Amino acid sequence: MKIVLCCAGGFSTTMLMDSMKATVKKSAKLDEKDFSFIAIPVDILQSEVEDCDVLVIGPQIAHKLDYIKPIIEPYQIPYVIVDQDTYGKMDGATVMKQALIARRKADMKK
Repeated sequence: MKIVLCCAGGFSTTMLMDSMKATVKKSAKLDEKDFSFIAIPVDILQSEVEDCDVLVIGPQIAHKLDYIKPIIEPYQIPYVIVDQDTYGKMDGATVMKQALIARRKADMKK
């Protein structure tokens, strides 16, 4: 599963991405080989969207949803907007759970 984290510059999401990777590594249920992560600025989302399984959107770009949706909707990519508190804590476990739930819901619709 490829999880794309998207923010204004890709810098703070890199820290969140590392926290999500650590969550997978520590998990008894999740296997590191099943996941790939990339943190990018929203400006290059178009180039990373094709093999994306879940999009994680940082709170600082939540207002850009009107720009993001037309890019991801043709690919039926589920997305999660991380709330300010979770993002501030760099709570990778919570974001990982939200991403997995979003993907599962999308799969159930198919």
